Amino acid sequence: MSDTPFGFGLPPEEPDDGDEGKKKDQQSGGGQGPANPFGFGSPGAGGLGGGADNPFAAMFGSLNPTDLGAAFQQLGQMLSYEGGPVNWDMAKQIARQTVSQGTADGTKDASIGPAEHTAVQEAVRLADLWLDDATSLPSGAGTAVAWSRAEWVEATLPAWQELVDPVAERVGTAMGDVLPEEMQAMAGPLIGMMRSMGGAMFGTQIGQAVGVLAGEVVGSSDIGLPLGPAGKAALLPVNIETFGKDLGVPKEEVRLYIALREAAHQRLFAHVPWLRSHLFGAVDGYARGIKVDTAKLEDVVGQFDPQNPEQLQDALQQGMFQPEDTPEQKAALARLETALALVEGWVDAVVHAAAKPRLSSADALRETLRRRRASGGPAEQTFATLIGLELRPRRLRDASRLWASLTDARGVDGRDALWAHPDMLPTATDLDDPDGFVHREHLDFSELDKMLGEAAGGSEKPNLKKDEDDKGDKGDGAE
Repeated sequence: MSDTPFGFGLPPEEPDDGDEGKKKDQQSGGGQGPANPFGFGSPGAGGLGGGADNPFAAMFGSLNPTDLGAAFQQLGQMLSYEGGPVNWDMAKQIARQTVSQGTADGTKDASIGPAEHTAVQEAVRLADLWLDDATSLPSGAGTAVAWSRAEWVEATLPAWQELVDPVAERVGTAMGDVLPEEMQAMAGPLIGMMRSMGGAMFGTQIGQAVGVLAGEVVGSSDIGLPLGPAGKAALLPVNIETFGKDLGVPKEEVRLYIALREAAHQRLFAHVPWLRSHLFGAVDGYARGIKVDTAKLEDVVGQFDPQNPEQLQDALQQGMFQPEDTPEQKAALARLETALALVEGWVDAVVHAAAKPRLSSADALRETLRRRRASGGPAEQTFATLIGLELRPRRLRDASRLWASLTDARGVDGRDALWAHPDMLPTATDLDDPDGFVHREHLDFSELDKMLGEAAGGSEKPNLKKDEDDKGDKGDGAE
C-alpha cells in the first residue's frame, strides 16, 4: 500500500515544483509517464500489469495534505457516478490530462494555426484528385480539417464509447450478479459502489489509452475504424511532423501520402454504407462472447474492503474476464480480423496505385506505414486489455496483394464492385488462395433458367440466356 491514504494524490499535470515536481512524481510512481500508456505499472497477467500500488495515480498523482479535501471530493464524485458502464466524463478528463503531458519524445500538443489548416486542406484536395484515377468510389470527404491531439480526443470519444460500452456492460452486470439473489437487496449500496468504481476504472483505462494514442495517430482512421465524424478528413500536423522526422522524406510528401490514406478511408466508409455497422457489429458480437470469471469476482466481493479499492482494480488486471472459446466467438473474431484486413488492404493498394507514379518516396512510405500498422500500438493494447481483442490487421499484406490482383484481372470498377455487399467480399479462406478468388468462374445462370422454367409450370420459359457475350456481362455484374 501507498503511504498516503487510499493511495490518492494530486493530478500529475499540476506538480508543486513545476517540472521538477513532475520528475519526482514520475520517479515515485505517482504519475503516468509516457512509457506506460495505461498508468497501472509494468505489464503483467491480463495485459494491464499489477505492479502499481496506486491504480488511481492518473487521477490524483502524489497526495499533498493541503489538497486532501480536493482529492476526496474527486473520490466522492467517482463513487457517486450513476451513468453507463464507463465513466466517460472521467475518460475524457484522463485523456486530456495525458495529452497535456506530451509524448515520450518530449513533443507537446499545440493549437493549429491557419497555415497548417490550409496545408492540410490542400493536401486532401490533391489526394482526392489523385484517387479519382485509382478507385471508382467518389470522394467521401466533405471537409478537411487539421486537429490538435486534444481535438482528436474530443472528436473520437463517441466512437470509443460505442466500441467499449458492450464489454464494460457485461462486467458491470456481472458485478451485480455474483451475490445470491436474497443478499442483493441487503448489499445494494455495496453493489452500487462497485459498479461506480467499475465505471471509473474502465474510464481511467480507456482515457489513458486514448490519450496516449492521440500522441501517435496521424489521422482519424489510423486503426481501420471510422473514429471521427462522417465525411470529415482529419490530419494531425504535430504527429505527422514527428512521424516523418527521421524518414529523410520531404514533409510535404509525408503529409500528402497520409492525406491519400485518410481520403481513401473516407471514400470507403462514405460509399459502402454497411461497412461501419459491419465492423462495429463484429466488435459487439465478439464482446457478447466475453465471459466473466464469476468465482474470482465472488471472492473479490466477499473480501471487498471500501478502504482498499485496489482490490477491484487487481481483479480487472488479472484476467477476470476472457473470451469464450466457442464457434460463435471464433467466427466473430475471424469476421472482424478479415474485415479489418480487407479495409486496410484496399486502402494500401489504392493509395499505392495513386502515389507510385507521382511520389518518389511512395515505396518507402508505404513500407513504413505497413510496419507501423502491423506492429500495433495503444489502440491494440487497449482492446487486448479490455476484451482480449487485437485490432491489428494480421493479413494486411495478403489482402493488399488480393486487391491488386483483382485490379489487374477485373479493373478498378470490377474490384470496387465487390464492396456492394458483405457476402461478395473475399473471406479468410480466399486470403489463403487469392488466385483462386481472383480467377473464380463467373456465375452460370443456366441452372437458374431451368428452375424458373419449371416453376412456370410449362409456360413459356423466360429468356434469361442471351448470347455468350451477354451472359459474360451478366456474370460480371453479379460478381
